[in-house]
Amino acid sequence: MAPDIRLDTGLHARLEQRLKLAPQVIQSIEILQLPTLALEGLIQQEMADNPVLEMKEVKPAETAEPAEPAQTEPAEDDDEDPVEREMREDWREFFGERPRRRASELSDRKQEAMMNTAARPMTLQEYLLAQWRLLEKAPAVAAAGTDIIYNLDDGGYLQYPLEDLIANASPRHTLEDAREALNLVQSLDPPGVGARNLKESLLLQVGPDGPSLIREIIENHLEDIEQNRLPRIAQKTGVDIHEITAAVEYISKLNPRPGGNFGGQAAPRIMPDVLVEYTDKGYEVRLEDDRVPNLFISSLYEKLANSPDASEATKKYLRDKIRAARWLIDAIEQRRTTLYRIASAIVEFQTDFLDYGLSHLKTLRMQEVADKVGVHVSTVSRAIADKYIQTPRGIFPMKFFFTGGIPNGAGEAHTWRTIRQEIKDLVDKEDKARPLADDEIAHILSGKGSPVARRTVAKYRKTLHIPSSRRRRTF
Repeated sequence: MAPDIRLDTGLHARLEQRLKLAPQVIQSIEILQLPTLALEGLIQQEMADNPVLEMKEVKPAETAEPAEPAQTEPAEDDDEDPVEREMREDWREFFGERPRRRASELSDRKQEAMMNTAARPMTLQEYLLAQWRLLEKAPAVAAAGTDIIYNLDDGGYLQYPLEDLIANASPRHTLEDAREALNLVQSLDPPGVGARNLKESLLLQVGPDGPSLIREIIENHLEDIEQNRLPRIAQKTGVDIHEITAAVEYISKLNPRPGGNFGGQAAPRIMPDVLVEYTDKGYEVRLEDDRVPNLFISSLYEKLANSPDASEATKKYLRDKIRAARWLIDAIEQRRTTLYRIASAIVEFQTDFLDYGLSHLKTLRMQEVADKVGVHVSTVSRAIADKYIQTPRGIFPMKFFFTGGIPNGAGEAHTWRTIRQEIKDLVDKEDKARPLADDEIAHILSGKGSPVARRTVAKYRKTLHIPSSRRRRTF
C-alpha cells in the first residue's frame, strides 16, 4: 500500500546572499567592450529612443554657415513662463526653416557616403557570363554552358560530372552539348577555369602548344613536385636537374585557383580606438573617439519633469528617460577613462617594442595591467576586446600586446611571437641546398637563450606556413 503523501503550502523565511548586477553596471560593462564604430551606432539608437538626449555639435569657424538675413519676429512677453518660451523655441527649431536645411545636409552626407562606398566586386559567374554571351553557339550549347558556369566553385572548378548536370537541366540538352559547352567555357578568361581537377587546370593554363616537358611534369609528376622529389623527376624523364628546376619554377607561378580573384568579401574596415604618437615628451596616448558625440540632457525636459503643471505620468516618463540618459553618459565617460588608462599602461610596458620592433616585445599578462591600473582583470579583458591601437609600428589588435613566453637564463622571457619571428629569420637566411631541420633550429634557438623543443619548432613552422626542410631544399 502506497504511503500517504501530504501536500501543503506555507510561508518560510530564508536568509541567503546573491550577487546581482544593477542595470547600470550591466550597461557599463556592455559599453566598455564596444569598439568605437559600434559605440557610435549605439548612441544613434539611444538618441532615437530617448527624447531627453541631445548632442553637442561644435562646428569649426571655417565651416560655419553664412549668416541669414534678419527676420522680424513678434516681441516676446517678459512675463512668459521660461518653460513655455523654451518649448516655443524648440518648436521653431524643429518646424521652422532650419529643419529643411538639416535634412538637406543629411541627404548630402548620405550621398557622399554612398559615393565613397566600394562597389560590390564582380563574381566569377558574372565575369564568365559576360564573355559567354559574346560567343556564337547553338541554343542547347548556350543553355548547357550557363549551367556549367553557375556550378563552378569559388576556385573556378567544376565539381559535378556532366552527367549529373544534364540530368536535371532545363531546358534539356544532351551530353554532347554539355561537352561542347565545357570546352568553350574552358577557353574563357581566366585561363584554367572550368577544370575538374588541378592537373586539368594547370594544363589549360599551359595550353596545348606549351613546352612538352612542362606538360609531361604536370601530367605525371605533380606528387613528386609537392614532395620536392626533383631528382626522381629528372631520373624518370631523362632531363637534366637544372631544366627540371626551371620547369618546376614555371609551374609554381601558375594559378591553382583561377577563380579565386573574383567575388569574395571586402576586407573589414578597421578604425583604431587608440592612437599612440611619439613626441618630444615620449609616447603619448590619445583616444580616437572624435566620432563619438558629446551627449547632454535637455534642460527643457529637465524643467518639464519638475514642472507642477505636468501630469504625474509625464513626470514619471521623463524622469525614467533622464535617469537612463545619465547612466548612458556616465558609462561612456567611464569607458573613455578606463580605455585610456589601460592603453597607457600597455604602452608603458611595451615601450621597447615601440622603439626596436617585434624582437623586443615583452611577455605581458592582463593581470599585470589590471594591477597597475587598479581594476579587475576581467575589466582589462573587456576593455581590449575587438579594439585596435595605432602605433608608429603599425595597427595592432590590443590583444596583440598580451602574450606568454619562455624564461631564459637571464631571468627574462622571450614571447612566442618573438620565437616565431626568430624561426622565420633563420629559415630566410639558411642555405637552401642544406636547409635547417627542426631539431637544428631548436638547437640554435636554445643557444640564443630561447630553449624550445623540436616539436615546438615544428608547430610554429606550420603556423608560419613554412614547409619542411626536405621540401625547402633546392637542387
